[in-house]
Amino acid sequence: MGKAAIYNPYLDTLGGGERYSLSFAKVLTDNGWVVDVEWKEVGIKEKLEQRLGLDLSDVNFVPDIKKGSGYDLCFWISDGSIPLLHSRKNFLHFQVPFHDVDGKSLFNRMKLIRVNKIICNSKFTKSVIDKEYGVESLVVYPPVDVSKIKPKRKENIILYVGRFSKLVQSKRQDILIDAFKKFSKKVYDWKLVLVGGSDVGGREFVQELKDNSQGYDIEIPEGVDFKTLTDLYGKVKFFWSAAGFDINEKIHPEQVEHFGITTVEAMAGGAVPLVFNAGGAKEIIKNGKDGFLWGKVSELIKKTGEVVKDGGFCREVSRNAVEKSKLFGNEKFNQEILALL
Repeated sequence: MGKAAIYNPYLDTLGGGERYSLSFAKVLTDNGWVVDVEWKEVGIKEKLEQRLGLDLSDVNFVPDIKKGSGYDLCFWISDGSIPLLHSRKNFLHFQVPFHDVDGKSLFNRMKLIRVNKIICNSKFTKSVIDKEYGVESLVVYPPVDVSKIKPKRKENIILYVGRFSKLVQSKRQDILIDAFKKFSKKVYDWKLVLVGGSDVGGREFVQELKDNSQGYDIEIPEGVDFKTLTDLYGKVKFFWSAAGFDINEKIHPEQVEHFGITTVEAMAGGAVPLVFNAGGAKEIIKNGKDGFLWGKVSELIKKTGEVVKDGGFCREVSRNAVEKSKLFGNEKFNQEILALL
């Protein structure tokens, strides 16, 4: 037990990386630690609780953790740079596969002496980080609260969940809309639902998507809370993802899906995932057993249509997806984090 500090420069994006760092905080507070999270603007705790479905009542938000000075543990989410941390024990976390940032510089190597553990969110991220910084990191997959997500009576809905943005990592909802337009000409009575936050740099993109959806059964609700989302996960039959589409992941690894938390959440609800074959997705899905990986839009449309026609196979893949999702549950994450302390 002790006092811990957490730094995440992306908290206001309210995404998967933020769930990771705050789940780390929860593991600590549940085991008697005092936890301070650095964030200067007021009101962030309520936004995070609503969007992520986490109880953060025991987590403190403070203006400055002073890079861990005076703390027993510091958990720092890197923006590509290496901080000089001052806690007794320091964990550096990479949720983005940064590259071409002069990671092996002498100054970085000196600062890394103060880091006890380097943690990545997937084997994909690890492969890039280890090469860039000359380190040997370890992988702790993001926690997914699969216990709150249950399959329900299925409806003819295709879902994608991901941030609306044209910034570094685009989720390519535009590709999904174009694919659905073609799909809906072959298979009737289906709906596409695109869920995500647009708090940071995404408003104009959302409007573009809405304009491009006119005349089709496509819904784009914004700012959906976690409770509503878990209910939706249970109802949908398919989960589509085009994150990383048309990107060479060896040249631009930061632009593909680094893991895929929402893919796992959808699988927990019994949705059959059809995900673009790049990045961390390959660590989640065994192609043809608990989901499908695709490389061309024509493959996405064709495979979805095939599974729609074969109800027995669809149900089998759905059951397998639910079982696979359990490998990424909160309990496993908690055990792995506690083992590091």
